[in-house]
Amino acid sequence: MKTLLALFALLFSTAVSAQSALPPAPYADRQISDPALERKAKALMETIRCLTCQSQSIADSNASLAGDMRSQIRERIMAGEEPEHIRTWLIERYGDWVSYEPTADPVLWPLWGAPLLLIGLGLLLLRGRIKRGKRS
Repeated sequence: MKTLLALFALLFSTAVSAQSALPPAPYADRQISDPALERKAKALMETIRCLTCQSQSIADSNASLAGDMRSQIRERIMAGEEPEHIRTWLIERYGDWVSYEPTADPVLWPLWGAPLLLIGLGLLLLRGRIKRGKRS
């Protein structure tokens, strides 16, 4: 029984210690006072994928990582950085997957070319069927 209680206490203490004691990032949920800069930041945030949620942009996510990323974007926008430079920095830091905008990386060319190849093949097969049908 003591072993079971000790195991339960150990499991419970790890869950409690996993909670972040850090305060939220300063601009995680606070907008920039300049509306033009906030629009720039918001537009960029809508194109960046939340790494925790994976199906939401960081603009829509409540995850703490998304809040940190929102804060970093706002701080960099206020410092005068351009959104494309910030996007490049985020992609370098977190990988291509963080951006909703597709890349034209040569390794991905087969993914872009395969649908075109399949459509072309389908049209050739359709043309052959139509020609065969007219001969009959």
